[in-house]
Amino acid sequence: MKIWGRENSTNVRKALWCAEELGLDYEHVPAGGAFGVVASPDYRALNPNGLVPCLEDGDLVLWESNAIVRYLARAYGTEPFAPADPKLWAKGDKWMDWTSLSFGAPFRDVFWNLVRTAPEARDMAAVETGRQRCAELMGMADAALAREPWLSGAEFGPGDIPLGCIAYAWFNLPIERPAQPALEDWYRRLTERPAYRKAVMTPLT
Repeated sequence: MKIWGRENSTNVRKALWCAEELGLDYEHVPAGGAFGVVASPDYRALNPNGLVPCLEDGDLVLWESNAIVRYLARAYGTEPFAPADPKLWAKGDKWMDWTSLSFGAPFRDVFWNLVRTAPEARDMAAVETGRQRCAELMGMADAALAREPWLSGAEFGPGDIPLGCIAYAWFNLPIERPAQPALEDWYRRLTERPAYRKAVMTPLT
């Protein structure tokens, strides 16, 4: 098994974290950003998008980070991490897509300006607009986590992985954050997981 991608990518962290939680034997191949690789014909043959991550597992080649997490969990996971009950699976699954589709855009404005953009070129108005929207959205997660300990339900699962990767940056960026006790406790518990510390808690830049 190979997982292609640079470790400071939020999307790559999803795949690496899931693989670590499952105790899989894999090769991590740095790609994207300063590592290049993704524009090469060989890589484009694997992932025509030229993006990371990309998973090779035997004859299966898979891209899109959430799809990779779902595949790894279903192929190699057991309960309770990968529930057999489709209703239990769906409970966490919705948070995977919510993170990418609802949270991703406003958070990108915050992250790219503060981490990937030179100070003199930052759009601080976009940062503030994004920060406010992200705080509102995190309120939804906080409310869910006040009812159950994990976004996946009673047990930690794939539904916690996408927002968990973003939460690492959210709680470490120099921004104002509202008090959201359930969310903060969830993040604290994530940081106690060895797989999270190894795959996610790496330098942001």
